[in-house]
Parts: sequence; structure tokens; C-alpha cells
Amino acid sequence: MFRKRPPPEEERRVRANDREYNEKFQYANNCIMTSKYNIITFLPVNLFEQFQEVANTYFLFLLILQLIPQISSLSWFTTIVPLVLVLSITAVKDATDDYFRHKSDNQVNNRQSQVLINGILQKEKWMNVRVGDIIKLENNQFVAADLLLLSSSEPHGLCYIETAELDGETNMKVRQSLSVTSELGDPNHLAQFDGEVVCEPPNNKLDRFCGTLYWRECKYGLSNQNMLLRGCVLRNTESCYGLVIFAGPDTKLMQNSGRTKFKRTSIDRLMNTLVLWIFGFLVCMGVILAIGNAVWEREVGFLFQSYLPWDPPVDNFLFSAFLSFWSYVIILNTVVPISLYVSVEVIRLCHSYFINWDRRMFCNRSSTPAEARSTTLNEELGQVEYIFSDKTGTLTQNIMTFNKCSINGRAYGEVMNIPGAQHKRAQPLDFSTWNPLADRDFCFYDASLLEAVKVGEPAVHEFFRVLSLCHTVMSEEKSEGELVYKAQSPDEGALVTAARNFGFVFRSRTPSTITTQELGKAVTYTLLAILDFNNIRKRMSVIVRTPEGRIRLYCKGADTVLFERLHSCSHDVMNITSDHLNEYAGDGLRTLALAYRDLSEEQWAEWAERYRGADKAIDCREDRLAAAYEEIEQDLMLLGATAIEDKLQEGVAETIAILSLANIKIWVLTGDKQETAVNIGYSCKMLTDDTTEVFIVNGHTVQSVREDLRRARERMMESARTRDGGKEVETQWGGACSLGNGFSSGDAANCVPDQEKCAQPQAPPTSVLESISGEFALVISGHSLAHALEADMEQEFLETACACRAVICCRVTPLQKAMVVELVKRHKNAVTLAIGDGANDVSMIKTAHIGVGISGQEGIQAVLASDYSFSQFRFLQRLLLVHGRWSYLRMCRFLCYFFYKNFAFTMVHFWFGFFCGFSAQTVYDQYFITLYNIVYTSLPVLAMGIFDQDVPEQRSLEYPKLYEPGQLNLLFNKREFFICIAQGIYTSVVLFFIPYGVLSQATQSNGVPLADYQTFAVTTATALVIVVSVQISLDTGYWTAINHFFVWGSVGAYFTILFTMHSSVLFNIFPKQFHFLGSSQNTLAQPVVWLTIALATVICIAPVLAFRFLKLDLKPQLSDTVRYTQLVQQKKWKPGGRAGRRVGGIGGSQGGALGRLGRGGSRRSGYAFAHQEGFGELITSGKNMRLSSLALATFASRHSASWIDTLRKKKHNPHSTPPTGDSSPAPSLGPPLSTSSSLTGPPEITQEEAGQTNSDHTPSKSLSEPSDVQPNVANVAQMETGGCSLTAQETALGWKAAGARISGASSPGPPTIAEEAANGE
Repeated sequence: MFRKRPPPEEERRVRANDREYNEKFQYANNCIMTSKYNIITFLPVNLFEQFQEVANTYFLFLLILQLIPQISSLSWFTTIVPLVLVLSITAVKDATDDYFRHKSDNQVNNRQSQVLINGILQKEKWMNVRVGDIIKLENNQFVAADLLLLSSSEPHGLCYIETAELDGETNMKVRQSLSVTSELGDPNHLAQFDGEVVCEPPNNKLDRFCGTLYWRECKYGLSNQNMLLRGCVLRNTESCYGLVIFAGPDTKLMQNSGRTKFKRTSIDRLMNTLVLWIFGFLVCMGVILAIGNAVWEREVGFLFQSYLPWDPPVDNFLFSAFLSFWSYVIILNTVVPISLYVSVEVIRLCHSYFINWDRRMFCNRSSTPAEARSTTLNEELGQVEYIFSDKTGTLTQNIMTFNKCSINGRAYGEVMNIPGAQHKRAQPLDFSTWNPLADRDFCFYDASLLEAVKVGEPAVHEFFRVLSLCHTVMSEEKSEGELVYKAQSPDEGALVTAARNFGFVFRSRTPSTITTQELGKAVTYTLLAILDFNNIRKRMSVIVRTPEGRIRLYCKGADTVLFERLHSCSHDVMNITSDHLNEYAGDGLRTLALAYRDLSEEQWAEWAERYRGADKAIDCREDRLAAAYEEIEQDLMLLGATAIEDKLQEGVAETIAILSLANIKIWVLTGDKQETAVNIGYSCKMLTDDTTEVFIVNGHTVQSVREDLRRARERMMESARTRDGGKEVETQWGGACSLGNGFSSGDAANCVPDQEKCAQPQAPPTSVLESISGEFALVISGHSLAHALEADMEQEFLETACACRAVICCRVTPLQKAMVVELVKRHKNAVTLAIGDGANDVSMIKTAHIGVGISGQEGIQAVLASDYSFSQFRFLQRLLLVHGRWSYLRMCRFLCYFFYKNFAFTMVHFWFGFFCGFSAQTVYDQYFITLYNIVYTSLPVLAMGIFDQDVPEQRSLEYPKLYEPGQLNLLFNKREFFICIAQGIYTSVVLFFIPYGVLSQATQSNGVPLADYQTFAVTTATALVIVVSVQISLDTGYWTAINHFFVWGSVGAYFTILFTMHSSVLFNIFPKQFHFLGSSQNTLAQPVVWLTIALATVICIAPVLAFRFLKLDLKPQLSDTVRYTQLVQQKKWKPGGRAGRRVGGIGGSQGGALGRLGRGGSRRSGYAFAHQEGFGELITSGKNMRLSSLALATFASRHSASWIDTLRKKKHNPHSTPPTGDSSPAPSLGPPLSTSSSLTGPPEITQEEAGQTNSDHTPSKSLSEPSDVQPNVANVAQMETGGCSLTAQETALGWKAAGARISGASSPGPPTIAEEAANGE
């Protein structure tokens, strides 16, 4: 652990079979160590790490103070017990994790490997392998270190590997040894091998390696194709030999196993601020009480000096006050107990398990569950405002099928309707009748292409010849005629399979040949060179020699790249093909262009010489190779283009529609071309026919991009003025009102151009644009985005994009994806989420507040870098709207109650200080102080934080607007915090002064006064436990058996422990510790004590009930309305047991309340996607709502749009002046029910919820009828739907208030929350 690190390497030199030479460089051995501790270092290192937490250091400081007898009025164990408990739990957790790391390390390090030592193969543990050793690998063995492949049992030095542990890809890849070493297959020859490798130092780049082999006075260039990396598995190869280049921590696998960046939630950051405030408050209270002590000791205390002198160190009242200050710091420290941090971590861990255990997020097809890879971000899932999504493999399935093609200017693949056979479904072609090697799963419907192959059209044959030769696919023939292709990308696999079915079958390959079967005839091509694909070139080429002796280059790649390299005689075909490509992109298909070039022997010889020189270069090898590729890939002849379909994943359109209704903005960041990305946007309902305008930014210069963005902003303003009936909207940024926070649902009419009505500080440009209500979309290309992300233009781009409901960035690089996410993070006060499935999404996933990985077709690198993972995009709505929303709700309720109960507990000491001479005497028994946060009140609040719900999961999905309080941070903010501590302080006043006032004059039945210290302490403590238990009963919205057991069990545990501590048994054993014998029994036997406790409880709880009654009656929240609607429907189902009949005759749809409505007259009709219509239009139409739901929608339309908008405006524009009292609210800009229905969602009830199947229901009564408004309390104590019960005060009130509101009362409605947001922030 404390080993001195060697200096960083500039290059690595490795000599084969010479350990003595290699050891002088101090290269790392092959032993890996992912563990953090050992037996000796565990305790000091772990404690050092734990005390880096400010909270632990704070409590250690308090413990030290308590060890000073002059200032401590509490025993040291009141702090050391919880501190040691917390440190021990954390240490056990860390030790357990490290034990499993040790176990895993030992398992790997002790694997056996065959190492060539002194000419003999010997078995060695992996940990004993050294750099420069030669290792023998056998089939299906893991590669022990990063090896240079020397020889193989396969011909031409080939071997096949699987890289699943490196990048998650299960397809085989081929590696090849140098020809000069491929003959060293015998151990005797390998023992004589003394070549020296000079290469790059250790790095984490999996796809590149640059080095040179010096042997026998010659040098040979080395590339990644010659390397076997640790973590790979040898497949389909009997054996091979390799030279160890990098070992242990220097291997690329270990270099890539860096730690994920630690992310903190907004609640964590707020908690840090609040804890500092509380500590400041604690110091202020200590100062006040210390001053009181000084005054008391000076004015009164001297009277007691004769029989109660100061302790020896104290010689004056000032020193007494100084000691008193520290004593009160110790006593009052329980306002922030250490158990708070433990409870928060336990709650987060449980929420993570809920995600892991959710069967509705389990994919049966791939047997993949959802996984919470981070336990610290769960509540942040309930606050997401921006989602950044990859397209391929995330929104789409990444399962490619060959769909259409264009060959020599003619399009194939269109299936025309046959007259008179409209109802007949087109049948796929049967290839097996003439091609026994055809793939039976391949489907193609255009017979004309098959006919063109059969008649021998040269262009068609050459087209499929390109597809069968220009690729890196590996072929495995399991049995005669049964071919299995292993492709590095689904696109390549689809293209090679298409060529196979049309008669051009790829059979096998060697390093120098490719064997195909063309229309039944075996043909072998000599492979001269492979010009491989990368993200910069965006194309791939092969150079082959045909059996006739001709040399030909075949190329496939992006049309934008290939068209620039065509010969002038191909321009006519290029124009026709471009039209076809635009049509294919319009259908959402992925396209590639195909071309070829004939080379003379002289051209090939000259270029091959330059290519070999570039390949052997040590410096700038990649750049030299790219220049050589560029030179030969010119004057190409265009053959045609392919179109591959990548279907949408299941439920993508519905998920995006629902998330949009929750005011979550979705940006798609993809590398696909613009037309494909746009049409995927239409398919998944990001773009709809209701979209006001789609702005295309496609400029190549800074000026053109800036002009496109300016024009888009002007069109938005013009559209707003038109929609507002000519009302002027100030376009000058400086004179605009400050509205909105990035949402396009704001009301433009609220922006008054009058300067007097605007806030004095000028609003930023975003405020005007984002206050505009409209369905706008922005599409920007990668080269335009490069300019838009520059420092002088990024603000313009951001404000334009944030004013749009949908943003699509196409042709973007992985770095640009991360830059876009970082831009929004930096300038918007919003939580961002990035979701992707490939290695190109890793940077975006790590940059966002929350990263989600899709375990799909592109490996698991995105999953490894993510915070949460699952297999389908559609699970995102459940992750956010159910788990995220519940986690945020639970954490906020937990924190509010926790601070309340601790202030109620601690502040009693403050009031008592004024009656005990400021002597730092505690009110409670020291054991009660120790156990209050550990036993008496910890479990009930923990259960609430883990299990609580306000509405069931079905309602969370049906009413997406319920998600918005999290985005606005309404449930726990500074205002809510101050309300909690104010309630706690009020409770402490009641709990102190009511017992003090009553007991000071009370007597027992025998006339003995009750005004003694222990009676007062027991009475106050008992009242406190009862009050906080009643309070959490009111706060709990979802009762489970665990909640009941914890709440009432905690009260029972209090009385059990109380009577035990004051019993004679403990007194006889520990007379000095438990000296108040029988105090609790005597105190609680007095009726006046119980009356005092009851009076204090009523005075504490009555204002809470009154406040909640008035809030529910006058300003109910949307969740209150949803719960009431559910209650009414629940009551209607119970008597008859019949489900409601749908208004308008729309039947139930499978899987929930949302039916499906067809899109008529779409301007896009040619999609090649098998997807279902989304819920968006149905939700916004309001056509399938029942009468009770219509009443709810009416309620929402009157109030909800205004209060949500007001919240957003006030949250982000605290300086803006509110409108005057006589100004009427602006009319809604959308359709009559669009705002309300999108707010509430369709409250349809599934058959499962109703408890009946295939049943009808008579139309429901009006909500204003008394029978609906006053439900029987016994019938509603527990809701069957989703198991969500009403809170105690809601049940007692019978929801009369909510009923009055929804049935048409004219009171103001929900603006209360608007005021909360304004004051809370």
C-alpha cells in the first residue's frame, strides 16, 4: 500500500525471455489489488476516512467536550454510544465490501497459467507472471495479461477472442500474429525468441496500440490487431502463445476500472447548508444561556456561595459563564443527531432495493432486472427536468433489418398495393427454393430485386458483391450449410445477411483471402488490404484481387463522405441516389452508400509501399495511415445505397408523451443523419403534427448558425404575438418581464410590456423566450453545434433550445454530447438525466446529474458507467414517476419530521435553563437522552421514509403533473425547514410550560406535592414521546404492518424501558447509576399527570389539524384532489362491485387507463416502424374521461395551470413584481381542456383496479351530491386500489373540504403552493 511509485513511463521496452533485463525497469507484476485495506491498515485507514466526514468530526468534538467534567452535565456514553454505533456499522459495511474484493482478487490472482520458463512450460499462478514472459493459452481460457500474439494453432497466425469483459460485446473478434513470429509454434523455438518490443506506456485506450518489434536486425510495426488484452477469452482456437507486454495494474482492463465520479443530490447540498445554520443557531442559544448564567451568578448565585460554592477551577462569574456555554453546546447538540445521517443512508438503500426488486421493470426477454448502481441519488430521480437520450439502441432496438436499397439509380424494396387485393398482406420472398444457404429469418418483399439477381444485372451483382466482401464479419459454420455470422455491429450483420440471401454468401476468411459463394459457385478473393472504419473516416474499404486478376477497391460509408470522393461520371447516379436516400431517411431508415474503384498494378504497388511505411511508423502512425487511406479512396464509382430499419423499442412513444406531460424536456443526441433523427422524432412523438414549428439549424459558419438561432427566436416571438391576438410582446430583452424557468408552458400574456410593472433588474433573455407558450422544436447538426457551443454563442443556443419543447442534435460526437449536458447543468437550475446504451454515451452519462444505462446490443460500457440501468427505455417513466417521485416525497417527509421531533426534544432544555439558574441541568434523564433518537423515535420515522406514499403507483403514472412539486423543490426547502423548526419550538414551549404550570401547584391524593424534578422529567418525557408519535401518525399517508409495529411498538418500548430503569432490580445491581427508584411508577399513577399529558398533546396537535383542515378546504394540492377522486370512485365500486362505463364509448385499453387514439391526416405516413400510437393526443383531448374526472379536469383548468406557472415564474424570477390585484388572469393559450387534462391525466380505472373483469357500471353521480362528498369513515379507512390509505385527519374530516372544492366552490384554489415556492426559495 505504501510502495513507492515508479516514475511515469514515456515508452515501454520489453525483451522476451529475459526477466533480469525487464526487472530493472520496475514494471508492475501481474498481481491485482482492488481492495483498500489489509488487517494492519484497516482500522486506522477506515477511521481516517470516516472522520473526513464533517458530521463525524463534529460528534467526536462533542465527545471530547463531554469528557471534561467541569463542563459536561451529561455522561460521555450519551454521545459515544451512537457515535461508536455509527462508526461500527460503517466499518462493518466497508470491511464486508473489502472482504469480497479480497476474495475476488485472490480468485483471479490464483488462476493457473502456462508460462515458458527455461524452455519448459510450467504452471504458474497469474500473480507470478512477469512482463516479458511467454504464455500459452488454450481454448476458452481467459487472457492473463496484455499479450503480443506470437503464434497460433490456426493457419496464418489467426486467433479468435471474445471481449465481453472489456466492452460487453459477445461477438467474436479476430487477432493475427506477425508473419515472422507465426511459425514459432513450438516451445523450443519460442524459448530461443529474444525479440524486443518498444511501445507506448500503459494507457486506457482499448482500441489502439502502437509499438515496434525489433528482432534479427529488423523492425516490425505492431497494432491493436496483434494484441490480446487481459479479460478476453480465447474462442474457436486450440492454442496460442503470447508475450506479456503489460501486467496487473498496467493492463488496459485495469486502467479502465477507474472510479465513477461521486455525485451529490440537491437535498444533500441543502442539508449541508441547513446543518451550518443549525450549528449557528446552537451557538446563539449557548451564548444567550451563558450570558444568563453570568447575570444569575453575579446577581443571585453569590447568595449560595456559603453552602454551594463554585467548583475549584471556577473563581468568578465570567469563567462560570464560559464553562456554561460549552455545557449547553453539549446538551443542545441533539438538534442534529448523528442518527439522522444513518437513517438517510438506510432509507436510500431501501429505495434502491425497491428499484432492484420491481418486477414491472424486469425484462423477460433478456432476463434483465433494473439495477440501482448508486444509492445516493434516488430522491434526485423525483426532480428531473431535462432528459438527454441517445437514439440508436436507446429509443430504437438496435436490431437491424435490410429494408430497401437503391442500385444504379433504381429503388428496390417498395411494396406496391395490388388492385383488388387491398386486404391481402404482402408475403416475404421465399429464398430457400433457389438458395440453400439463405437465412430463414430474413424478410424482403420486393420480388423485382430477386429477379434482377437471377437475370444477372451487372450493377446488382456488384452491389451485393460489395456487401459480401467489404466488412469485418467472422463466419462460423456449425454444420454443413448452417452459417453463423459474428458481426461487430448490427448494421454489418444485416448487410452481410442480405447479400447471403440474394446469392452472394460470405463463407470464410483468412488473413489474406475471403471466400464467398456467388450464385452457388465458390469464389476466393485475395485480400490485399483492409481500410478499417472509424468515427472520423465514417467509411470502410477493402482492396481485393479477383480470381480474374483485377485489383478492385470496394467502399461503403456515410453518403456525405462518399459523395465527396466520387468520380465525375457518377454525378447523375449520385443525384438520383440522393433523392432515394432522402426518402429512406424520411422513413427513419439508416443509410449507407456503396462504391468501388478499379486499380492498376502500378497504382496498387505505389500505394502499397506508402501504406506499409505508414503502418510501420512509430510516430503519428494513425495520422499517416489516415492520409494513405484518403489518397486511395478517390475517384470512386457509385453503385447505390442501402436502407436499414432500426425499429423503435416497445413503449417509447407512450413514455415520451407521459414524461412530456410531467414537464420533463427530452433532448435526443444522436450520431445519425438529420432526416433519420427527425423522423424518429415523429415516430416517438417528440415531434407531432401539433408542433407549431420545427427550426432547423444547419449552418457551417459562425455567422450562419447565429443567424439561424436569431431567426428561430424571432419566429417564436411572432408566433406568440399572433396567438395572443395581436397583443404586443416586448422583444427587447432588457424590457421584458422575468418569467419561467425553462418551460414552454408559461403564459405569454402574463408578460406586461409596461416597464413600471416589470422588476427593476432586467430579466435575462431566457425569461422572455421561455414564457412563450408553444410547441416548438429545434434540430441542430453536429457541425452547427460545434459553433453553437463556443463561449460567445452558447448562451444564445441554450435560450433558444430551452424555449423549445423538443431538441434533436444529430451527427454529434460523444464529446459534444457531454458538452451539451454540461451546458445545461452549468446555466440551468435543473436536474439533468442522460440515458444511453453504448460506449459513445459514457461521457454524457457521467456528466449528467443522473446517468442511466440501457443494457442492449452495444455492450455494457454504458451500464458500467451509469447510476441506474435497465433494458428498455419505457422503464424510465416508472423509474421517474413512481420510484423517483416516491423517493423524493419520502425523503422530504422524513427530513421535515426529523427536524421537528428533534427541535421539540432539544428546545425544552433551553426553556428549562431560565428556571435552573442557567446551570446546564438537563430536563430529561440521561438514559432518555441517549435512547430518544436510537430507540424511541428512530423506527417510526424510518418506516415513513421507506414506505410512505401519497397516491398509489397507478395514479402517479396517470397524473404526470404530480411530478412537478419535485421539479420545483416544494416539499423540502428552506421555507419548509423553518416551518418544521417553528412547529418544533412551539411543541417544546407547550411540553415545558404546561407540565411546569400544572405540576407546580399539583399534589398527590395524600397531599404530597408533585413539584419535584423527577416527576417533571417523567411527565415531560412521556408527553414528548406521545406527541411525536401522534404527529407521525398524522404525517404517515400509507400504513403498513411495519408502520403500526414501529409506531406503537416504540411507545410500548418507551414505557417498558422507563419502568425497568426505575425498578428495584436495576437499583440493586447498579445503585449509583439508577438511583431514582420507583419514580416513573409513582408519577404515572397520578391522574393529574395523565391529564397534563393529554392537555399538552391536544394543544400541540390541535393547531396542526386545524391548519391541515383549512389547507385542504381552501387550497388543496393536486395529490389531495387525486386522492379524493379515488375515494369517490372507491365508494361507488364497493356497493355494486361494478366498474364504470366509459364516457363516449371508448373501451378500456390494456395495461392502464390510457386508451389509444389514431392520428388522422398525418403529414408523415411512410414510417417503417412497428410502433403503437402514444398517449399524448388522448390525454390532451379529454375525450375518455368520466363525469367525476371531468369535474376534476374543471377544477384543474380553473386553478392548476395558473399555480404551476406562477410557481415556475416566482422560483426563477424572485425579483419580478407580482401583478396587481385588479388584473385578471390571462386566458389559456391552448385548447379548452389541453392544460387541465395534461395536468391531471386521464383518471381511467383498469379492470384490475376495480377488482372486476368485463363488467359495466352505471354513470356516476354528480360529485356535489352529499352521498359522494361524505363517505363513511369505516369504508375509507383503507383503500384497496394500490393499498394507499388515507391519513388520520383526512379520514376524520371525511374530505368534506375537497368535495366542496371539486363540486364547484369558488374559493381561490391552489395558489397556496405558489406562495410556498415564492417564500421557500
